[in-house]
Amino acid sequence: MMAIETVLCIERKLLPDSWVQTRSIVPLGLDAFIETCSVSGFEFLNRKEAENNPEYKQIIPYIVLQTRDMKKTALYNRQGSEKRLHDLWSVGIGGHINPIDGEKENASFREILMAGMKRELNEELDKRPLDDLPDFLGVISEDITDVGKVHLGAVFRILTEHPEKYLAGSELFQFTWSETGSLYKFNMELWSSLALELLS
Repeated sequence: MMAIETVLCIERKLLPDSWVQTRSIVPLGLDAFIETCSVSGFEFLNRKEAENNPEYKQIIPYIVLQTRDMKKTALYNRQGSEKRLHDLWSVGIGGHINPIDGEKENASFREILMAGMKRELNEELDKRPLDDLPDFLGVISEDITDVGKVHLGAVFRILTEHPEKYLAGSELFQFTWSETGSLYKFNMELWSSLALELLS
């Protein structure tokens, strides 16, 4: 029997209104984000049910890689398990947060979030310079697409002097570094457009 995947969620009505508009781009500090999510109360729900229940937002670390001068941004073509995003380009590496990310008993939201983000980076990238550290930039959310309705993006950015030292795993199809100013030429998933707006 397949194990049931459970994912980190927060009830939508407990989140700030500004986070759950039709199109939300909210610059925010990490402490404020963690404090709000901790107070709102978080839980792990069956992913299959959560994917069809817009009353909950699944929290997704969404990590953007850019060169330190911000002139280049990494992107890849979506071919993973989320069929609804296939063939769209994405600048965000990330995914669901699972109970494994809060291994110790009574792990705090901060510990679960940061462990989930690190695990996603390690799963998606075969190699990366470990001293390039992620910075939290804010929240993105949208109710325009079916995927967006049930997810909330916690946007992080890693700035690097060494883009050549990033080696993508098989999930990041056609991984490449592109001029940040010309990303509009790609057919992007909506979250990537929101994230780039947040970064600018």
